[in-house]
Amino acid sequence: MPRIGMEGARRRALISATVEAIHERGFCDATVADIARRAGVSGGLALHYFGSKKALLTETMRHLLADLARELKEERAKARTPRERISAVISASFAPSQFRSSIISAWLAFYLQAETDPETQRLLQVYHRRLVSNLTYEFRSALHRRGAARQAAEGTAALIDGLWLQRALASGEPDARSAIRLVEDYVERQFAGAAPAGASAGKTGGRTGKHDSND
Repeated sequence: MPRIGMEGARRRALISATVEAIHERGFCDATVADIARRAGVSGGLALHYFGSKKALLTETMRHLLADLARELKEERAKARTPRERISAVISASFAPSQFRSSIISAWLAFYLQAETDPETQRLLQVYHRRLVSNLTYEFRSALHRRGAARQAAEGTAALIDGLWLQRALASGEPDARSAIRLVEDYVERQFAGAAPAGASAGKTGGRTGKHDSND
């Protein structure tokens, strides 16, 4: 493999190893030496690529945010209406590639690190602002009262983030289907509250009906 290609592969291996080490040992107990061993490289090479454990965590966070952005782009490409695009955000947030134990552990470490690290805090703030902004834009199609779309978007974002953090304290495998249903039910109530009297909530074009039909 060309040297440039090897460096990219080793960086990706180190990022994957960071996620697994955090999940199994916690961020404080995950050492650069352990992460490097999991990735099949030397500790010196890991430090050469990233400089420090904190920098490795930051790069891991950037990588996971990029993965989430790609997932969202793919889901939004399938949507045709504002309501469907909200469902796309929810679906991407709980996609199998995202909503799994090791990734959840990594996100919990990011939130803890953000208390003392300005760069981690900045990345989380950017993520949250984009999430709320995207949701607000779509909610405006139905919620016309001043501030209603923003409020609904912040509530949806809070549910998504809260379910992720709650999952970090639970045992067993993450249940994406139940998480999606909870958020979709909240969104459906926002649209139903804005609909004309007698209008059917099922006409909003979301995915809640799809989930309920599988029960």
